[in-house]
Amino acid sequence: MRHFKVIVAMFLFQFSGWAQDKTVSKDEAVIASQVEILRQGLMTADGSKLAAVTASALSYGHSGGNIENQSAFIDNVVKKKSNVVLLEFQSQTISIVGETAIVRHIFLSRAKDGGVDKETKIGVMQVWQKQKKQWLMIARQAYKLPTP
Repeated sequence: MRHFKVIVAMFLFQFSGWAQDKTVSKDEAVIASQVEILRQGLMTADGSKLAAVTASALSYGHSGGNIENQSAFIDNVVKKKSNVVLLEFQSQTISIVGETAIVRHIFLSRAKDGGVDKETKIGVMQVWQKQKKQWLMIARQAYKLPTP
């Protein structure tokens, strides 16, 4: 009888790990969806989308060193003068630790800025936090990529 209990315990333990993997996969999918809403909000200068996926305590860092809070970030995107033609988040990875996630990607954009073509290719790290069952971006830092 004791061997039977050990076998049942081992069997259940194997499935508990599988359930945890499914939760991580679900959270990764939700975060990826939130990042996509962010990308769309940046592309279309949609302040409501940007507000929906960012925390009120957002710290948004640009590759040039400028830091913005949530309202400055949204205002600057909505009031921008350039026309974004392409915006891709390439080579994206998502790492989750508890209620915090780190998203990394290459930010590639092409825009018409005053009639002049402008391309931006930078690295980005975002920090997302689960707040009241919703994943929100709490921090973002862009950085210049090393020259090849």
